[in-house]
Amino acid sequence: MSRPLASDRARLPLHWKIAIGFAAGLLLGLVAHYTGLSAWTLADPASAACAAAEPSWQCRPLVASFVAWVTEPLGTLFLSLIFMLIVPLLFSALVVGVSEMGDVASLGRIGWRTLAWTIVLSGLAVLLGLVMVNLFRPGAGVDPALAQQLLAESAQRTEAIVSDSRSGAKGMEMLLSIVPQNVVGAASDNANILALMFFALMFGIGLVLTKSDAAAALKRGIEGLFEVSMTLIGLVIRLAPIAVFCFMFNLAVLFGWDLLLRLGAYVAVVVGALALHMLVTYSLALRLVGGWSPLAFYRGVQEAMLMSFSTASSNATLPTALRVADEKLKLPRKVSRFVLTIGATANQNGTALFEGVTVIFLAQFFGVDLSIGQQVLVMLVCILGGIGTAGVPSGSLPVVALICTMVGVPAEGIGLVLGVNHFLDMCRTTVNVTGDLGIAALVSRGEVDGPDDGPLAGDRSA
Repeated sequence: MSRPLASDRARLPLHWKIAIGFAAGLLLGLVAHYTGLSAWTLADPASAACAAAEPSWQCRPLVASFVAWVTEPLGTLFLSLIFMLIVPLLFSALVVGVSEMGDVASLGRIGWRTLAWTIVLSGLAVLLGLVMVNLFRPGAGVDPALAQQLLAESAQRTEAIVSDSRSGAKGMEMLLSIVPQNVVGAASDNANILALMFFALMFGIGLVLTKSDAAAALKRGIEGLFEVSMTLIGLVIRLAPIAVFCFMFNLAVLFGWDLLLRLGAYVAVVVGALALHMLVTYSLALRLVGGWSPLAFYRGVQEAMLMSFSTASSNATLPTALRVADEKLKLPRKVSRFVLTIGATANQNGTALFEGVTVIFLAQFFGVDLSIGQQVLVMLVCILGGIGTAGVPSGSLPVVALICTMVGVPAEGIGLVLGVNHFLDMCRTTVNVTGDLGIAALVSRGEVDGPDDGPLAGDRSA
């Protein structure tokens, strides 16, 4: 009888490694920000050598150089590796998930339940956000001098975001763009991921309806593509603790807590509403409808929550969410692959909430009195915006600018929140991904792949 290797016994779970990288990056970044290390150089900045047109590297702040040459490139490389594999993973996961339904009736049942829960939870999220922003009115207490400074600092980026919102597809054009004329073109544009998902959905339906040996062989080939994609992403995910350290170090060393404190009321309303929605709304739905213990559910999805908070991207977290659904929650594969793949773009509860709060916050700041009807319009557009927003960092800002224009709020006001947007993006992405897994758990009730592969196989008790 062979003994397990010491390395196997002592191997630390990935989510703990990610948590350590998260804490270390945040702590070291805050230390560098608040102790003056961020301005430390090897040479005297006032020396003649540093006064030259192109000073030597010793004259540049070491922390800034470390960010520019180490942590930022490593973080960008990690996200690039993930996004490189997202298209084959998303396509194969959705096609396999649809084809495993076995018949179009099963697809329709699961699809309608997924859509219904997406609309209900998104609506509750936006409603909660609107109630809190009207109750606490964070926009009425912003210092005008601070506001002008923030607007001036963010003017260039704000102009680009507002321009994107004006040039983007709207109305019927946006609806028609879901059906791609060029699938390859849709796959090459991360912002048009809904079009790729539509093609994958139709392709999966085609596999279900086609009963032939060739179609069966094609299905096996796409299953192989999914397995290869997951294997490659598994290799990339091993770099996650290092990447998470880099993300948190960059955030903390550049901003500290200063910006969060300067817009404290707005940040508190957004984070408070997100926390209530995730911990109360999701928990009630899981307990009352899905029969899940919220404690068991959150214990199972903690790795996906950490990854989503660190990367601020639902798409980048999709591989981790799929693995968590299979290994931790024990959800039926046909449901998890369908719901999570769709949800990475189409179920953005946290994003819808953020968009609603931000629009009303800016309306309060600029003194624009929105009627109940206008706020209901904001709520409806935010629900649609949450479905159509790209699952990438800061993908919701053009939608916020578009909604502001619709209700007469100066869209340029988003410059007020750009400084704190990345932190809030991390928070709302965590709610988005947790919501995807929550809806997958709700839809999975009664949907079992086999005797050892269904929601009853998982630990649903506390």
